[in-house]
Amino acid sequence: QVQVVESGGGLVQPGGSQRLSCVASRIIFSFSLYTMGWYRQAPGKQRELVATVAGSGSTNYADSVKGRFTISRDNAKNMVYLQMNSLKPEDTAVYYCNARLNYDYNYWGQGTQVTVSS
Repeated sequence: QVQVVESGGGLVQPGGSQRLSCVASRIIFSFSLYTMGWYRQAPGKQRELVATVAGSGSTNYADSVKGRFTISRDNAKNMVYLQMNSLKPEDTAVYYCNARLNYDYNYWGQGTQVTVSS
């Protein structure tokens, strides 16, 4: 069974930084084939895209995080990271890692809470 596990959440002050990590284990097919993504869901809101990184390394970001967040991946370790800088209270959410090859091979982690507050 494929597992996607996030780590690195917690409480951070506005303007601070946080790094999230995600590891995908027992993945079917090569990890490098998967598009990896970070999504988030704030209370009372729908889950939204934060950033994605393809196996080639090409990235995509939500407008709200451009210039502040950086997504990266290490295919040798089956890991993806989200470096978050200049955090704002509106970044508070549960952050989810996603591994997607296609409709049939699409996996989610359980999420990690990030709270930005003084």
